[in-house]
Amino acid sequence: MSARYKSKTIATWIALAGGSFGLHRFYLHGWRDVAAWLHPWPALAGLAGIRRMIASWLLLPLLGLMVAQGMLCAILYGLTPDETWDARHNPGLPARGTRWGPVLGAVAALMLGAGVLMATIAFGSQRYFEYFQDKGSPEQRGHDAHEENLAIVVAG
Repeated sequence: MSARYKSKTIATWIALAGGSFGLHRFYLHGWRDVAAWLHPWPALAGLAGIRRMIASWLLLPLLGLMVAQGMLCAILYGLTPDETWDARHNPGLPARGTRWGPVLGAVAALMLGAGVLMATIAFGSQRYFEYFQDKGSPEQRGHDAHEENLAIVVAG
């Protein structure tokens, strides 16, 4: 059985399109890659956070971070020199030039990844602080309850 050629261009664009679900790892390493099977779970939890908006300050950033890591993989794949790529993923096969496909994928991944990462940090931070501002710290809640009881006693 001959080894299948693994294109750097295809790997870059798969990482761009489905890197948060580990599709690029399935392409490069096959169905037995454990890390590829672990990729979808945080992304799906983030999608559940979008759907339900329950604890979204915790779940939604998971999706953003998974998308950002997919974009990082696309950038790394796209900017890897052809010789290094072929030595790592296509040993013993004739080298092929990749031209501009992986570079354009890396540029697209950089733009999309930067936007997603900034939005993830902004949204996650905002929701985190809103959550704790509504709840307040335990000391603050105890102090507020004491003031309310004091106001009731004084008014009564």
